[in-house]
Amino acid sequence: MKPPKPPIAPVKSKTTSHHGITLEDPYAWLYDKNYPDIKDAGVLAYLRAENAYTEAVMAPYKDFSEALFQEMKGRIAEADEGVPARDGPYFYNWRYAEGTQYKVWFRTPIEGGEEEVILDENERAKGHEFYRVGGMAVSPDHKRLAWSEDLSGGERYTLRVKNLGTGEIFSEKIEDTISSLVWGTASDTLFYTVVDENWRPHEIRRHIIGAPVTEDAVIYAETDPGFFLGVYKTHSRKFIAINAGNQVTSEIYVFPATGNGDDLTLVSKRREGHLYDLDHGGGNFYIRSNDKHVNFRLVRAPDTTPGPENWEEIIPASNQDYLRGITAFKDFLALQQRVKGVDQIRIRNYDGEEHFIRFPEQVYAASLGQTPEFDTKEVRINYESMITPHTVFDYDVTSRELITRKVQEIPSGYDKSQYQTVRLMAPARDGVMVPVTLAYKKGVERNGKNPLHLYAYGAYGFGMPPGFTSTALSLIDRGFIYAIAHVRGGDELGYQWYLDGKLEKRPNSFNDFVDVARFLVAEKYTAEKLISIEGRSAGGELVGAVLNQAPELWRAALVGVPFVDVLNTMLNDQLPLTPPEWPEWGNPITDKAAFELIRSYSPYDNIKAQDYPAQYVSGGLNDPRVTYWEPAKWTAKMRSLKTDNNLVVLKINMGAGHAGKSGRFTRLEERAEEYAFLLAQFGLIEDN
Repeated sequence: MKPPKPPIAPVKSKTTSHHGITLEDPYAWLYDKNYPDIKDAGVLAYLRAENAYTEAVMAPYKDFSEALFQEMKGRIAEADEGVPARDGPYFYNWRYAEGTQYKVWFRTPIEGGEEEVILDENERAKGHEFYRVGGMAVSPDHKRLAWSEDLSGGERYTLRVKNLGTGEIFSEKIEDTISSLVWGTASDTLFYTVVDENWRPHEIRRHIIGAPVTEDAVIYAETDPGFFLGVYKTHSRKFIAINAGNQVTSEIYVFPATGNGDDLTLVSKRREGHLYDLDHGGGNFYIRSNDKHVNFRLVRAPDTTPGPENWEEIIPASNQDYLRGITAFKDFLALQQRVKGVDQIRIRNYDGEEHFIRFPEQVYAASLGQTPEFDTKEVRINYESMITPHTVFDYDVTSRELITRKVQEIPSGYDKSQYQTVRLMAPARDGVMVPVTLAYKKGVERNGKNPLHLYAYGAYGFGMPPGFTSTALSLIDRGFIYAIAHVRGGDELGYQWYLDGKLEKRPNSFNDFVDVARFLVAEKYTAEKLISIEGRSAGGELVGAVLNQAPELWRAALVGVPFVDVLNTMLNDQLPLTPPEWPEWGNPITDKAAFELIRSYSPYDNIKAQDYPAQYVSGGLNDPRVTYWEPAKWTAKMRSLKTDNNLVVLKINMGAGHAGKSGRFTRLEERAEEYAFLLAQFGLIEDN
């Protein structure tokens, strides 16, 4: 059978000049100037041609991809249920019914009585290609449910309200919101966030149930286009907080939840580089702040006078102990920390007595789960490792006992004793030691013959936890080692680890990834051309950069919704996310040094005439975070310049956004196709 030919994107060069340097972009035409309303016939025709080509390329593997899908689906409990969480007079929970794509949310009276369905996502999703719930909150009197829903993947949510007594959905529809919403103490008052035409969350408004939406009051408006807004309620439920911020700076206003938002109190005025967040308990605000140290300290201040002049240090910052989050309860604080790259949870009562929770493994991921009750002795904990399925614990702070509430079920069978996970430290080219976590089947020999899949993210200070991914078993069970490179740009080794991978130090992230791979080759876990790589979004930028830097190492790459057109995007201040992104990448419009640095690594700008590995590139037409034209331009330029015959395919979800399709099974179908592509490049499946 004659192989299909890829579409050829026409070259329509656009020339621009910045800082005396001329840039030429041969595929700038793929950016529809009507975005987010994409209606350019030529653009749409090209994207459809790419999808048709991908479908033709993958046709010989269709049966295998379906078998992979069934294999992955077999690891999911089709009839699944969460762990009940007590909130006032009810236990709240969710479930999946067998064969359904979406959750059903329900509650059960604590004193006994019939179960009540409060939201059936399957019903709401009918007739829509995409459906996702953003924020969800039950009113303090438990009589109303507010939630936001996205019907396109574009992350512009519509806020709806339901009467839980009658099942009636109120007529008001509040458009162009994001997922943050909270109830005031009065159960007829909602506070929510509105996005502008550029998708910037720029206003916090107040809505009274039953009143016209046009009468909703703006209680706070942000004028800086580089700052985003959010709203949340403290765990004590006594205060509502408005957070204005970007990646490096925050400013918080608080007001009593009993109020209407007209009496805002500023906690600490925005100052570039100062990040802080807070919770409330015992008459005080507990504030996590990096004002003295990058790893944050904990201070407290009276809830009547929370300004910095009244901050009292409770836990000092340190180089080893990275304070990542706080939740206040009636009698104690629960603190999320990371010590030497390993998650820790510290329990500290208001008298200063404290202890750390002991977990059963050396390398794992642990975080605070949802514990709605403020007055409680049990704290919900989420726990997993690369070989331990997701586990829900309740931790009794009095007895110091971890009570297992649920372990992720693998219906097709899973024997943890057959697998192994290790944490290694790989030397980077500048001498820094970079963590890498591996998972593989016991018995794998270090003989340089193992295929290895290497994953990373490495941006925005989002550390990549060494968690359990059931789909990865489809690689591991076929002899792969699955590895996560904890490169600089994340926060695995503290906040400085993040700072050492951003702005002028951004190349460290790419170099770390390459150096981890070379270390694993030197240690005979794998070999050159036996490595597949993967990253999504900013992780896709990393993958694009290392494809340019060291293409000889890789056999294949999954390039997911990749931020590869960094220079052009950061030069376009009309795009929604560009101004808020300058603190992360630099502003090449005003800063020549930032321009030159970004130009030196921007993946799209550095594609050249050399051999590249096979690539499966993906994007979403409705993606507001990484716009569809970035993967499209990358694919077109890659094909035009590369000197090999390896496949490069592009899959654009025409009805989804940044996270891909929304249903739990359709997501698996996408994953199965990606893995079928990888395995084909390793010769581990046969053509039909």
